[in-house]
Amino acid sequence: MNGGAAGTRIGLYSTRPDVASGRTHLRDLAAISGKGIGLPPAPWFAAVKRRYRLAQSPAMSVRKDDPLAGLDEVHWASLEHAYGPAEDVPDLLRALASESADERDKAGHELYSNIFHQGSRYEATAHAVPFLAALAAAPQIQDRADIVHLLSAIAIGYDEAYLPNGVDIEGWRAGIEQMRTADPEEELRRFDQWVAEAADEGERRVRAMRRAMYDHDEYLRSAEAELGAYDAVRATVPTLRDLLGDPDPQIQAAAAYTLGWFPEEATGTLPALRQLLEPGVVSGVAANAIISAGLLSGHALVPRFRAFLAGEDPLLRYASAIALARLDVTDTDVLDVLETAAVQPPEDSEPRIRHLHGNLRGFATITLAAIEERTHPRLLGAMLDGLALSSGPDAFPTAEAVLQHVFGQPRSGPLPPFAELTEPQQRAVRTLAEMGDDTWRWGNFMLLLSAWGLPSQQAECRTYAGLD
Repeated sequence: MNGGAAGTRIGLYSTRPDVASGRTHLRDLAAISGKGIGLPPAPWFAAVKRRYRLAQSPAMSVRKDDPLAGLDEVHWASLEHAYGPAEDVPDLLRALASESADERDKAGHELYSNIFHQGSRYEATAHAVPFLAALAAAPQIQDRADIVHLLSAIAIGYDEAYLPNGVDIEGWRAGIEQMRTADPEEELRRFDQWVAEAADEGERRVRAMRRAMYDHDEYLRSAEAELGAYDAVRATVPTLRDLLGDPDPQIQAAAAYTLGWFPEEATGTLPALRQLLEPGVVSGVAANAIISAGLLSGHALVPRFRAFLAGEDPLLRYASAIALARLDVTDTDVLDVLETAAVQPPEDSEPRIRHLHGNLRGFATITLAAIEERTHPRLLGAMLDGLALSSGPDAFPTAEAVLQHVFGQPRSGPLPPFAELTEPQQRAVRTLAEMGDDTWRWGNFMLLLSAWGLPSQQAECRTYAGLD
């Protein structure tokens, strides 16, 4: 089962379409209104626990002897997934426990397709989570690391949206609350104004398309399903912490990676991750734990990270530099490792670093891009070197990071003449224009350039940059 192993951020350069998700509409709301968002009046997590009875129901608790106990007590036919009623989900969950590798693999792909369709989550998704967690915790089940990765995908979708800083759960919850209290008619008026303010006809058509797709109730249902799925996985955090002690390094690494997306559980998770930083732990396991601890703001672990940074293991030096930069520790030793990794990343080993789908060069580059340029003016060169060495979908996060670093947020309308750009902007545009056909052939890459007002055809971009 490996259905979530590919793809990039749900957003401008996603290799999987963003299917009118609530997360998309949160971005639209921000773009249209420019309003701040307040915190919700009541904890959403408590409401989800009541709704799905994740904590209280014995039938849905984690039981290693019978991980699917209570499966038939859920009225699956009344729940929806991507293709309608979710009545096929129980058999797919049972197939994950099969002795047949083919059956397990087929079931995994089906679940990635129906309860996690191109990053979207549905009403049925959260109901499947307790059974997935129970399967992951049952020693007799095979491919348990893959099940943990499915849980991670269910929680956050594609992790590019949250790197390099981690999940802003307060902002996420506040955005949902804003959607709940929004007046649909007022939102339509804001959309109309947004369309009217487009800088040119091309931008107007794009905005008009988003306006035509707007359905407040559907966006809200989608957004609540995504947050409900996240909180359903959050309720399994105690099980995921237990899996850090599993004898299988693949399961340890999968659990360490997944735990990093739940900052509200950091108080209990950070001590558990610390246990994986002891001598003798497999490097890939420790690397995932280090990065997750950084995402959870594990400042108390900075001395441990510094010890790894000064050590001889290239993978642990890399993971520690990523974590330290996330914690705003950006001295020369940290930058040296990140700059090197942006050009020549360390050789990954099993279990792999899961963040950014194992794109170590891209992760180093977007981490560099998040560091304040005024403090460290040397960083752009390493970022552009990393971009030039990237290709295909692996180049997308790096390209976006570079564009945002030199131009700021996406813009409406074309850029000014090339001669009027700053020197860093000119260097970035030239590097993008000289990317190979294996990158330029992707519509995602061209859309990304268009978002910053750059020509979306390579010949035109090269002419704009003065290369032809």
